[in-house]
Amino acid sequence: MTDTPPPTQDKRTLFEVLRNYFVTGLIVAAPISVTIYLVIWVVQTLDGWFAFLIPQHFRPEYYLPFDIPGTGVVIMLVALTLVGWLTANFIGRALLRFSDRALRRTPVAGTVYTALKEILDTALKQGDSSFSQVALIEYPRPGVHAVAFVTKQADPRINEAADADLIGVFLPTTPNPTSGFLLFLPRDELTILDMSVEEGIRFVISAGLSEDKVEDKTEED
Repeated sequence: MTDTPPPTQDKRTLFEVLRNYFVTGLIVAAPISVTIYLVIWVVQTLDGWFAFLIPQHFRPEYYLPFDIPGTGVVIMLVALTLVGWLTANFIGRALLRFSDRALRRTPVAGTVYTALKEILDTALKQGDSSFSQVALIEYPRPGVHAVAFVTKQADPRINEAADADLIGVFLPTTPNPTSGFLLFLPRDELTILDMSVEEGIRFVISAGLSEDKVEDKTEED
């Protein structure tokens, strides 16, 4: 009769257990805390910018013994809605075109305005201007792979200069996917991944630690 080996015991020390609990708590609490802090900072900043536009006797704190944050946010939302309504009609579009041309021609300020406008247009547009697929490319050298996002067909002038059929991809940086590199590669050098754009962004932000589960689908005979 053979002796059964004793069950293995967890040899982790109390310090290691507490450290694991601390790291887990940090992972859970840090994003929530940072989000709350940023929301409070934005509300307080907007209140400081716009609250003075409301007369004192119209403010809630004039009748209450405490301040109510968010007045600036409400004013900003109303103002942006009015700006959107004005630009939707003929006169508003004419004024928008005039101000756009004037700002673009202003030294220094025109460069900043143009860059910010293009970034916002790219970030907020839907459809053909958004990322379409997630791809795997060899970068920065053969044998090393990186996750990139397919943008669109390269400009004909770029294809003509390179004498090739190229496609544009955006190679983001980790953990900030808003910065990166615009690359143009031949189509046959792209490996399209079975991954949505949202999953790809989470994958980049988390430095590959995202735990998105992929369900294997099998076909029945």
